[in-house]
Amino acid sequence: MTSKQDATLATWPELASARVVDLLAVYDRRGYRTDVGKGVRPALLVVDFSNAFTRGTERFPSSGFPAELAQANRLLAAARGRAPVLFTTIAYEQDMRDAGLWVAKVPWLNGLQLGSVEVEIDEALQRRADEPVLVKKFPSAFHGTDLHARLTSIGVDTLILAGCTTSCCVRATAVDAMQYGYRVLLAREAVGDFDRALHAIHLTDLGARYADVVPVDELIVYLREATPAGAGLPD
Repeated sequence: MTSKQDATLATWPELASARVVDLLAVYDRRGYRTDVGKGVRPALLVVDFSNAFTRGTERFPSSGFPAELAQANRLLAAARGRAPVLFTTIAYEQDMRDAGLWVAKVPWLNGLQLGSVEVEIDEALQRRADEPVLVKKFPSAFHGTDLHARLTSIGVDTLILAGCTTSCCVRATAVDAMQYGYRVLLAREAVGDFDRALHAIHLTDLGARYADVVPVDELIVYLREATPAGAGLPD
C-alpha cells in the first residue's frame, strides 16, 4: 500500500472495510505514484460552497461540510492578497431550460434558482466584493463559463480546489483544469462529499490520475510564499 493510501485510511479509519481497502489498493497495483507539483502562479477556486450545499433547504439535500468550510477559510486567509480567489455556484433561470439534461437526471437541482438564498455563497466564507462568483450550469467550473479566459489572462498556472462535491463538481473541474494545462492541487481537508466512503474513493482516484492531493497546511505555506497577486481577476 502506498503512502497516499495509508494517509487516506488514517484520515478516515472508519472506512477501512475490506471492500474500501481493496478499491484503494487498485491504485497501488497499477503504480499511480507521480505528483505534478506546484507552479509559480496559483489561484484558489472554491467550488459550490453555496447555502444549498452547506446549510440545506427544504428543496435541496445537504451534508453541511462544517469541517471543510473551516479549512476553506484557512486557505482563503492565506490566499487573499497573494493569489486570485474565485467562487462558483450552480444557479438556473426559473424555467430551468438552462439546466439541460442534468436537471432531468438530478431533479433536486430545481432548488437552485438564480436570485435565491440557496445559491448565495455561504456567508461563513466572507467573500469579498473583488472575488468573482462564476455561475455555472453543469458540474465543471470551466463548462460554459469564462474561467479559463480569466485565469490565462493573468498567467495562472496552478489551480487550488476547495469545495464540494468530490465525486461531482470538484471532480469535473479538476479533470477539465488538467486538460486545460493547469497544475491541479486538491486541498485534502477542504473538499467533501455527501458520503465519506464516496469522498475517499474519488479523492484517491483524482490524486492518482488528474491532480495532486495536498494537505491544507502545506497549501497555506505555498500561498504565503506566492508572488502577490497585484491586479485582481477581470470583472
